[in-house]
Amino acid sequence: MNVIVTGAAGYIGGQTVLALSAAGYRVIGVDRHMPSMSIRWAMDDFLVSDFAETNCLHLIARAQPVAIVHCAGTSLVGPSILDPSTYYENNFVKTKYMLDYLVENKLTDIKLIFSSSAAVYGEPVMLPCSEEDPPMPISPYGESKLMVEFMLQAYHHAYNLKYTAFRYFNACGADPEARHGQAPGATHIIARILESVRDNREFVLNGTDFDTADGTCIRDYVHVEDLAQAHVLAVQQDVIGIFNLGTDQGHSNKEIIDMAKSVTDREVAVSTGPRRAGDPAQLTASPARWSDDTGWKPQFTLRDIVQHAWTWYTQ
Repeated sequence: MNVIVTGAAGYIGGQTVLALSAAGYRVIGVDRHMPSMSIRWAMDDFLVSDFAETNCLHLIARAQPVAIVHCAGTSLVGPSILDPSTYYENNFVKTKYMLDYLVENKLTDIKLIFSSSAAVYGEPVMLPCSEEDPPMPISPYGESKLMVEFMLQAYHHAYNLKYTAFRYFNACGADPEARHGQAPGATHIIARILESVRDNREFVLNGTDFDTADGTCIRDYVHVEDLAQAHVLAVQQDVIGIFNLGTDQGHSNKEIIDMAKSVTDREVAVSTGPRRAGDPAQLTASPARWSDDTGWKPQFTLRDIVQHAWTWYTQ
């Protein structure tokens, strides 16, 4: 059974490729960049392309996949405030173009599994976030993801398009077998801390005046392999809707620094900087809806996450 993964050379897309291949699917990757050999072997075919280009759309028609795992897009909160046009174009406009192709060519039996984001919640009204809470994004990035969610719901009702949308809460860690991880220079806090420790550089902690117990922002960290397994379940099971993928636990930035010290057995040189635009003080998720529907549960702890990432960065 064919599964197409857009953004297959990326962080979450690449890990999902490995998980789908292990589950017995024939994986076809699509990305504007060539994947590393550590994940290319798990793809039965690969196309260097933007997912909205004609050659990719024709590939969908030829391959007749059971699902498209749509991880491609532009995904940073801060830069989206400075350059919103790119985010609306890459995340919403191009996804609409792909969905319209599916509808026009009567390919709506292909399930679309979409990478949404916790950024759709903005400043949450209560914690942990649940799917019933009102989405109120505070960045163009979050808005672009929410726009796609609205479109998926409308296309499902109008055209019977099958879809699952995952709101990720801070994907992190690395492949447990050290085959894949985040690219150099990633902006995620765990990546930044561990690269700083490895390279003997100072880590800049953005914001120490949040309304939290230790003054640093709190996030829900979920291992990238747990996310990948959720995508496999979405392909296997007939579950429609929007779902949180998190752990229902929050860890502050200072807790992440302490865990990095513990795992690496090294000191972390820390300086403080201003808050980043678009950062809420706290963001955690209840994954109960997805867990109840599919049996999914996160398998990895925060220590596992940091340990796997450290192995990746130092191998």
